[in-house]
Amino acid sequence: MEAETSNKSVTEANDAEQSVSFQRVKAVATGWIVDFVFVSLCRHFKEGKFEDFNETLTVFEAISQSSSPTADEYAEKTMICAFIARVMHGKHLDSQFEEDDSVMPLVSAAKIWSRLEVTVADESVFENITVLLCVQSVAVCLENGQTSSASSALNWFKNNYELPQKVRAKLATIVSQRETYDPLLRRFSFNKLLETVKSFLDAYLQKNPSDNLLKEATKMVLSSQNCEALEDSGTEDAETEDTETKDKSLSETACKMKVEDVKKKEGTVLRTKRKLMSTKITDVWKPDSCKKPCVSIRRLSKNELSEIISDKSLNTTVVQKKRKTRQVSCRIDPFHTVAN
Repeated sequence: MEAETSNKSVTEANDAEQSVSFQRVKAVATGWIVDFVFVSLCRHFKEGKFEDFNETLTVFEAISQSSSPTADEYAEKTMICAFIARVMHGKHLDSQFEEDDSVMPLVSAAKIWSRLEVTVADESVFENITVLLCVQSVAVCLENGQTSSASSALNWFKNNYELPQKVRAKLATIVSQRETYDPLLRRFSFNKLLETVKSFLDAYLQKNPSDNLLKEATKMVLSSQNCEALEDSGTEDAETEDTETKDKSLSETACKMKVEDVKKKEGTVLRTKRKLMSTKITDVWKPDSCKKPCVSIRRLSKNELSEIISDKSLNTTVVQKKRKTRQVSCRIDPFHTVAN
């Protein structure tokens, strides 16, 4: 069933390609590509990404040279890209955009800006950017010590634009005195020029949206992110289920081990312990048995000493008398018979 559906869709696509001219499809696709590169250039300009801007500008130049869209809308976008490229390189005096080496980037930008007057909806924006280009053309040259180039740039603006009289007079004084820190230069600074051009780009993109390819690419990115999020969530759910299963099995095993330990402990309590050493007391401990013999020495008085000596002499006399009596009895003739 799926094979039949895919074959049917392929057949319908082939029929559609045969019914529509390929050159027209190519023109639409090229226009979408030009729009996408144009929007990318505007974004890099507003973000101040110099390297990204130059890379995208190279791509835009290659597309414009290989297949030039004939619509006026793409011609305007090509002119706008050329204008913002010169403004982006405004402080790089060595950047060359024309055959004449003496033409500075901001002077070349002013030439293109004069062609975009019809494109700019607000006349005040056009006049402000014109004055800013003039003032910064002079200021950049003075900052780099090129007074003659500053004077040439001022003369070119005088001949090609109707500048306010005060601005022309003040710029002439600044160039002659080389005053790089004049309040006029601060008021019409390079950052002010960039901000004013950004506001012009925002207004143009709002009036001429060029985001067909950008929208389709954004949809593709969002759909791929959603698919990745679903895959990640499915993987996380599977991992969570595995973790829960493992935790459950571990808890069940731990419960079984606890039950077995309790049973073992209960069996151990019911058995009588064997007495490895006898607890019968055979000898009763007596406190006196722990007493140690001790000798005390005391000084005797003369009377006590005389009494002790006299007692000893008496005892000695008695003992001697007893010994003499025994000796007399022992001297009796053993053969003498006592008559009854």
